[in-house]
Amino acid sequence: MSDKPIRITRGQGGEVDVEGPVDGFAASVLKRAGFDTYPQLRGVWIRLPFDLGRTWENEHATWAADMLTAARYRVDLDPDLRAVPPAASAPVAPRRTKTAMTAQSAPAGTPPRRQR
Repeated sequence: MSDKPIRITRGQGGEVDVEGPVDGFAASVLKRAGFDTYPQLRGVWIRLPFDLGRTWENEHATWAADMLTAARYRVDLDPDLRAVPPAASAPVAPRRTKTAMTAQSAPAGTPPRRQR
C-alpha cells in the first residue's frame, strides 16, 4: 500500500471520481461499491455511473470509503459525498416496554398446561 491516500471526489461536472494509488484489491472493493473502470492512455479512470442521483452517489461513495478504510487503506472522501448516517436521518423507533417480554397468564376458563 502507498502512503498517498485514495481520493474520492465530486468533479465540477458532478461526476464522482477516484484518484490515487488503486491496486487490484482496492479496485475490486470499488467495483463492489458500484464504481466503473475505464482504461485510458495513462492508467484507468474510476468513477460512479452518471445520473443515478446525488443521494445514491453519496451512499455508494461513503460505502466505498468505509470498506477501503476497513481494509486499512488511507482514504480522503470529499465532505460533500459523506452520506448522512442512518441514525441521523431515520426516525427513532419507540422503545419496547419490558412487559412485552414477560410471561402473561392464560385467559379465564383455559385449562392449565401439563408439566412434562
